[in-house]
Amino acid sequence: MSNALAQESSPYLLQHADNPVDWMPWSQATLDLAKQQNKPILLSIGYSACHWCHVMAHESFENVKTAELMNLHFINIKVDREERPDIDKIYQSAHQLIAQRPGGWPLTMFLSPHDHLPFFGGTYFPHTPRYGMIAFGDLLQQITNIYHQEPDKIQQHTESMRQALVNLALPDDGDQSVADIQSLVKFDKQLLEHFDDLHGGFGQAPKFPQPAMLMQAIRRAFSASPTDPLYQAIDFSLHKIALGGIQDHLAGGFYRYSVDEKWMIPHFEKMLYDNGQLLCVFALMFRLTGNPDYQAAVEGIVSWLGQEMRSESGAFFAALDADSEGVEGKYYVWTPAQIKSLLTADLYPLVAYKYGLDKPANFEGKWHLHAYHSNQAVADKYEIDLDSFTTSLIDGHKILLEARNQRIKPGLDNKILTAWNALVIQGLATAARLLAKPDYYQMAQRCLATLRDECWHDDRLLALSQRSGKQLPAYLDDYAQLLKATIDCLQYQWRSADLEFAIVLADHLLAFFEDTAQGGFYFTASDHEDLILRPKSWQDEAMPCGNAVASVALYRLGMLLGNSQYIQAAEKALQSVAPNVNQTPLYAAGFLTLLEAVKTQPCTIIVRGDAPQLDLWRDQLALTLTPDQLAFFIPADAVNLPDAIDQKKAGEKTTAWICHGFTCQSPITDLDELLSGI
Repeated sequence: MSNALAQESSPYLLQHADNPVDWMPWSQATLDLAKQQNKPILLSIGYSACHWCHVMAHESFENVKTAELMNLHFINIKVDREERPDIDKIYQSAHQLIAQRPGGWPLTMFLSPHDHLPFFGGTYFPHTPRYGMIAFGDLLQQITNIYHQEPDKIQQHTESMRQALVNLALPDDGDQSVADIQSLVKFDKQLLEHFDDLHGGFGQAPKFPQPAMLMQAIRRAFSASPTDPLYQAIDFSLHKIALGGIQDHLAGGFYRYSVDEKWMIPHFEKMLYDNGQLLCVFALMFRLTGNPDYQAAVEGIVSWLGQEMRSESGAFFAALDADSEGVEGKYYVWTPAQIKSLLTADLYPLVAYKYGLDKPANFEGKWHLHAYHSNQAVADKYEIDLDSFTTSLIDGHKILLEARNQRIKPGLDNKILTAWNALVIQGLATAARLLAKPDYYQMAQRCLATLRDECWHDDRLLALSQRSGKQLPAYLDDYAQLLKATIDCLQYQWRSADLEFAIVLADHLLAFFEDTAQGGFYFTASDHEDLILRPKSWQDEAMPCGNAVASVALYRLGMLLGNSQYIQAAEKALQSVAPNVNQTPLYAAGFLTLLEAVKTQPCTIIVRGDAPQLDLWRDQLALTLTPDQLAFFIPADAVNLPDAIDQKKAGEKTTAWICHGFTCQSPITDLDELLSGI
């Protein structure tokens, strides 16, 4: 018999629709019911591709006795963190205050039914005591006893949490007017302190790629020499990541993180937001270094997006599960005998050497493909031509992929999420420009059109496609990432309709999300559902900080249009987080980008001319520009242009203007002169 989640559209919520637990979705009616019955709320937050969410579901939520305890003593609410990142952000923050450590998924929180403040929480709880954790059933009984027998203790906890959350939302008492340019140097120092010079990456296992941090480091590396320690740390790390088992070497794309320090064994879920960001990372690294492994990583991500993640409308689905047939990684792993039976006798030894098939099993008695050696190293060892081996390896990958496709595939989360798709648009548009791949831009533009069609309703943005049957209002990340995506598309090909849309998004950011008193942008709109906290963050997480992305995008758009309102809002946002950025710049990569722009006013280049020449100039400039230099290629006959752009008119020749802030140099009609002047 199904519970109330059977009426939902979220793949994650539907996974729990047949649990014996009386799960309910987050709604005012559910919250009212908890208050009426004076039952504490058991809030469980996860997502469809989450392995440990599945484990807890199998152990506890599908267990009849555990479900009886939950149903008798609690109002049980399930939340998909991808649909309601606002709720997730709030209760992840509360968990960190309670546990004094970061949270994760599944998130398990116990809330007062009267004010929805948490009084206890954790993440995964086992069915039986292990890992030093209490059994979930025992925890339920203890929570029940305390709630009914010691109400004063519960009230004390919730009041403490209320004050802690208020303090969390207050601005830092430090200097609110100065963001120190030395924070950039401090970022380099902090990053190198965390650098793993043996295996690459930053920090210890489990290792996440941390693309927001990588993007800032790559920006810094563009102004450094190849012998600079920062440059070498980034190049070494991304080379290890590209070769590692965190990349799917057959279908392309990257898994969420590595459970070990060697980037060998991933947590096998594949998330759209990771891959959108890594598209930018590897495209920029290919532009910086020319390393073909980075180009291959880009091409692999794009292939995976096109083959496995694209909807009929051209937008992209949210995630692939870590599990298939109830087993994590089963879909992806091999035995040497399986691979040997599929490849030619000449190719197999080379593949075995590259991927460690001649070494002991690396994943529960099976082999997960982790490249121990580059293609060049394989060619050198076997004294064969590199290009011939690379071609043979690609053919071998296709054979293995075709065989793997016959297996039962991991589950697909088919939500179309606005912010996540915007990250993919950014990656595709950037890769199109840096790798001269017009088909990538076409994918980006089609996705952008789909978001405008499916995620724009009544002059407001939605967090996910209306095709889901829901109309969830958009969050800061949706507006900010889509604004940035639109600006990135404009840098590849000018479309006045895209500029008009960017202006609408920017105006909505100011109207509905800006903190006009302190500066910066809240995560939820001013007319959003009232929750116990209105989050406003300065830190990058798995997703880049929306507050920073919004500020950077507004600043860049303001410079392009000569719009002081956008620029002032961005500068005020930077001022509001200055103490945090100055103290821990490593976790504020987005605001560092804005800091550098405000302090140095990097150039914006406007090029006007006929289409064929614009394409030529764009492709040439792509080989020269740094990530902080923006260029827009606008047809001479374009109409409905803002005054700041329209006054720059081309004559018979293609003409460019190099601008710093609001000051532009004399027009340039020679491409070589332009290239030498930037």
